[in-house]
Amino acid sequence: MMGPGPLAGIKVLDLTSVVVGPSCTLLLAQQGAEVIKLEPPEGDLLRKLGGKSRTPGMAPKFLHFNRGKHSICIDLKSEGGREVVRRLAAGVDVFVSNIRAKALARLGLDWATLAGLNPRLVYCNIAGFGAGGRYRDKPAYDTIVQGMSGMADAMGRVFGAPRYMPFVIADHMTGFLAAQAICAALVGRERSGKGQAVEVPMLENMASFVLREHMAQRSYGPEGAIGDVRMFDPNGRPARTADGFICVSPNTDAQARGFFLAAGRPDLAEDARFTSVAARVAHTDAYFAVRAELLAQRTTADWLARLEAAEVPAMQVNGIADLFSDPHLADVGLIETQQHHSEGEVLALRPANRFSDGLPALRDAPRQGEDGPAILRDLGYSESEISHLLTTAVLVP
Repeated sequence: MMGPGPLAGIKVLDLTSVVVGPSCTLLLAQQGAEVIKLEPPEGDLLRKLGGKSRTPGMAPKFLHFNRGKHSICIDLKSEGGREVVRRLAAGVDVFVSNIRAKALARLGLDWATLAGLNPRLVYCNIAGFGAGGRYRDKPAYDTIVQGMSGMADAMGRVFGAPRYMPFVIADHMTGFLAAQAICAALVGRERSGKGQAVEVPMLENMASFVLREHMAQRSYGPEGAIGDVRMFDPNGRPARTADGFICVSPNTDAQARGFFLAAGRPDLAEDARFTSVAARVAHTDAYFAVRAELLAQRTTADWLARLEAAEVPAMQVNGIADLFSDPHLADVGLIETQQHHSEGEVLALRPANRFSDGLPALRDAPRQGEDGPAILRDLGYSESEISHLLTTAVLVP
């Protein structure tokens, strides 16, 4: 269902790059906000870092993270470029950046300066580390934060040595949390009439994510054991069947009993180690080992039929390539064919979340700087002023 989206009328000035910030502003664009993506003369790094491209500067990852946005390419080292940003900031609802705070201050784009131009501005800085800590001025990428937050260590408890997840998960999650924080600040602005500054630090958010999951007995004191044992168990993973793999999660007492009955082992359904949630947690290693042994004895299709009849949560394991043919994803139209104005036919992802009043159709991910002159005209720049900015390389086409 098409509609303007709940953020229609909200204007966002986006000084973010790569994944963490573009994840945030993609969500805002999907929900109806107008996003002006301001890029440096060399363009967002993801234009080149995001995989082999059909045409220069339009890497696949860039296409997916930057749909729905307008691009203007400005040299912020010039006073003319900084003036463009100030004029933009004076007329938008949201300013979001993942540039370090010190650099923003040097550019005159700190919260105090921009709030003086626009008291209703919601100013969001996505940082590697919070401003109150000793790491505040250090650079950060997803891999740095995965390592520092305990995420790589959690993977190491399963695989034997610290390793990164094969996703820039810290970037993704921090970007999503930044979008949520921006929306919360916009709600607050509707009540108070004032904007505010929002800091969204990657390390603190990811450390909180890890600790909520794995603080465990340390919650009660320094001698407590750390970690949810179910997630670190060697069998806490997709289980091998006779012909492939399956995901099975019989968590409630009824589901655990149903699993054992579906497996033809009613004796295990009465085993005191497995009859309650508390007992199964206390005997996680035995419970997971028994499940793995039983699942290996039948085919995936056989298990799926048996477990569906027993109302036990279970599904097949999809490879990444299988997502393109998964029937449910086809039903909901997650992957759609798009005719991109410069790249030709490409596959794109529609918003996963639905709103009963509808969401807008997203414009193509922009070519670098392609909307610059139009954005400046909207700001009141004359054609001669725009020509001068182009000639002096303040504005890069």
